[in-house]
Amino acid sequence: MKKIQEELLELSTDWARAMVSNDADWIGSFMAEDWLMVSERGVSDREHFLQFVRSGKLTHSDFEMVGEARVLDLGDSAVVIARIVNTAHFEGTRFDADEWTSDLFVKRGGKWLCVLSHITPVLQEETQARNGEISG
Repeated sequence: MKKIQEELLELSTDWARAMVSNDADWIGSFMAEDWLMVSERGVSDREHFLQFVRSGKLTHSDFEMVGEARVLDLGDSAVVIARIVNTAHFEGTRFDADEWTSDLFVKRGGKWLCVLSHITPVLQEETQARNGEISG
């Protein structure tokens, strides 16, 4: 039997693949019905997010984890903390993002589902250092 950390890291990798596939049903399969996302733009629910994907207004062409993710094992819940670099297009405009994400997963019906995603942009200096634009 896989450890919770291994399960959730594999699940996170699959979710990233789903994001790049732009398949709303596949993306939604990782989210609980009551999923919420908190970002600098406020709070969005599952249907609001998936509606943009279904319509084609929101697409992702890249979605990658940078470095090692951390998994906090809480038994029937767990938090995955990772740095994610992604490229999205919203209504034809390209957005490149470098973000810290915290995803809270709960086990429901024997399946891990994300109930909350929190996104924090990485400081510009960290992004530039990662890209070799500035030296430390």
